[in-house]
Amino acid sequence: MSIKDELEQVEADLARLRAENQEIRDQIRDIGATDQVEIASMISQADEQAELISELERRRDGLLQRLKQEEGAR
Repeated sequence: MSIKDELEQVEADLARLRAENQEIRDQIRDIGATDQVEIASMISQADEQAELISELERRRDGLLQRLKQEEGAR
């Protein structure tokens, strides 16, 4: 897989995870204070996704740097 292909995959994963994360957080707001256990679980899931998003952003930044270096070497 080329760096560009990998970068496109990471960008697609980021877009998907950001949308899912926003959907979870929207659901948390809509639930209100009815089920604290469920809300805590959803918050935990959203936080885990946020960590994954951060990891993917770091990966993307590394790929962008590699791509710039590769293109600069040509």
